[in-house]
Amino acid sequence: MDLIIVESPTKARTIQRFLGKNAKVMATKGHIRDLPKSRLGVDIDTFEPEYINIRGKAPLINELKAEAKKADRVFIATDNDREGEAIAWHMAYLLNEEDEENRIEFNEITKNSIKEAIKHPRKIDINLVNAQQARRVLDRVVGYNLSPVLWKKVKSKLSAGRVQSVALMLICDREEEIRNFIPQEYWTIEAVFKEGDGKIVFDLKQILEDGKFKAIEINTKLQADNILKELKSGKFIVTENKETKRSKKPFPPFTTSLLQQAANRVLGFKSGRTMQIAQGLYEGKKVGAGGEVGLITYMRTDSYRLSEEAISSAQSFIKSNYGEEYYEGPKHYHNKKKGTQDAHEAIRPTDVNRTPESIRQYLSDEEYKLYKLIWNRFIATQMADAKILKKSIELTNGIYRFKSQAEVILFDGYMKATGIESGFNDIDFSAFKKGLEVNPNKLNANQNFTKPPARFSEASLIKTLEEEGIGRPSTYAPTITTLINRLYIKVKEKLLVPTELGEIVNNILKENFPSVINVKFTAGMEDMLDEVSEGKEDWKKALRDFYKDFKVDLDKAEASIKEVELVDEVSDVKCEHCGRMMVYKNSKFGRFLACPGFPECKNTKSIEDRIGIKCPKCNKGEVIKKRSKRGRIFFGCNQYPECDFASFDEPTKEKCPSCGGVLTRKNYSKYWQYKCLNCEYEEKRDKE
Repeated sequence: MDLIIVESPTKARTIQRFLGKNAKVMATKGHIRDLPKSRLGVDIDTFEPEYINIRGKAPLINELKAEAKKADRVFIATDNDREGEAIAWHMAYLLNEEDEENRIEFNEITKNSIKEAIKHPRKIDINLVNAQQARRVLDRVVGYNLSPVLWKKVKSKLSAGRVQSVALMLICDREEEIRNFIPQEYWTIEAVFKEGDGKIVFDLKQILEDGKFKAIEINTKLQADNILKELKSGKFIVTENKETKRSKKPFPPFTTSLLQQAANRVLGFKSGRTMQIAQGLYEGKKVGAGGEVGLITYMRTDSYRLSEEAISSAQSFIKSNYGEEYYEGPKHYHNKKKGTQDAHEAIRPTDVNRTPESIRQYLSDEEYKLYKLIWNRFIATQMADAKILKKSIELTNGIYRFKSQAEVILFDGYMKATGIESGFNDIDFSAFKKGLEVNPNKLNANQNFTKPPARFSEASLIKTLEEEGIGRPSTYAPTITTLINRLYIKVKEKLLVPTELGEIVNNILKENFPSVINVKFTAGMEDMLDEVSEGKEDWKKALRDFYKDFKVDLDKAEASIKEVELVDEVSDVKCEHCGRMMVYKNSKFGRFLACPGFPECKNTKSIEDRIGIKCPKCNKGEVIKKRSKRGRIFFGCNQYPECDFASFDEPTKEKCPSCGGVLTRKNYSKYWQYKCLNCEYEEKRDKE
């Protein structure tokens, strides 16, 4: 009998069902050996790590050893990335099988993939292991040296990390830009033509100077008024009316980063939640009578590559379900970004015939939404380009040029799978024939002010981290989660905002560790890790070189940084236990009130976030916004436990047009979903 060792119990159950009695599949339940938590665990002279068995894993390790002795063959099938390779290496060390060809890997958890992998075992890739060791040791050295500085100078239990601190710096720098932003006035001018029931708007874009048209800038009302006078005395002539056809290609398949961005932008999922759901879809779900099966390929990848088998199955599906015209031939995508690991495929469904609707009943609402997002994206990658007709019209009045344009979809192509994208609108420009004089119904001059840069959302921060080469796909979600849990940032209206504590920590790190807390260094470290994974760099030498400069900054910082006193904001609420005025405190679930007499007085209170609506159940209390133990926002009565009203949808002051009951609403990216608490009435309302 074969013993197959994986990381996850769910994954183990799925594979066990495929292999039956011929194999025993066991899970390590994550890492089994690691650096000790109580000390640095790294020899700074040699950079040799000190690994120990993780506390509580001894019974499992003994069981794995016992089963390995009984097995005819042992295969280690941990995840096929650097982290998984390192876990395999640690497992092989414990089983005394370090030099054996016992490592197998697969990109999807299907019967054929597992059986094919068993036919082709290999030795553990020590270069990948060393890249993981280098990252682990580097992060340990940085974290275990920076964090104590913050404990001494700010407050206990703070932490600093290599990638985490640079992500915090980006968020704080953006906040500083917003804070220092000075709006600049500018004006726009438009010519409005009424055609039928609608209107066609032309925007003033260019001015003729030195025989050439160039972009116009209007900075004051006086300038705008003078231009309006010139336009009114002049004539509007149609100088261009052209139509051009173009093709719009589908987006590439999902990488980890692109999936996290899309799930955040389209579904409102936090990056950590996206990876949690994706992990479950990869490891296996019970769909129908067949039992558990992996629904998507491995979800930690930065490759656009798709297998020929997957492309072929997509071809058959598209022709059968959409029609021959929706298939133009196989499409291949290549990620040209430096450092891309092409060993794994992009994220895709394991079986394209397993459509989202066909398995919806077996998935939770979140699982269905994410699976549908992945399925749609994959099938679209192999569909025909969309055909677009672009209409461009230009009007000239003296030295001023106005433009208007529209884009119309002639053939939806891949959008048949993903849905029609925004920005397409058909405008009838037939009245604007070239050379014709036209007269607008109205000329408008509009005052505008420049806007500050937007705060980061999770999606835009992940995009920036990836573009700058900071971290890797697997680190984005835990990085953001750590910043939130450490109270360095908070999420406000789905945007990331630094807290006072976060800004203090960021300032200390930026000022005292400029060689480490900067984008260029962090991206350079990722390049170094890539070199190690390819066997081109000695990881211990690279770490020794880094530590020389880091130690200089560390010694200077410990001598020069002054202590920072954090003062809690005092509320107007008196502690009913001891009479002190309570202060505001923060946790990862939001603000709350606490007695400043801690630890003598441990009284705390939640802050009621009232929405101004009477409880629809008891009609005595008020509805307040709350957070569940998992941090999810819901609405409940402030008279709990006397009244147990609770709803994830926000109650409104509106009455149901059907029965007069209370309407609730749920926020989606483009619309509000209204539902009645008493009957089945519901409606969608466009946000615009």
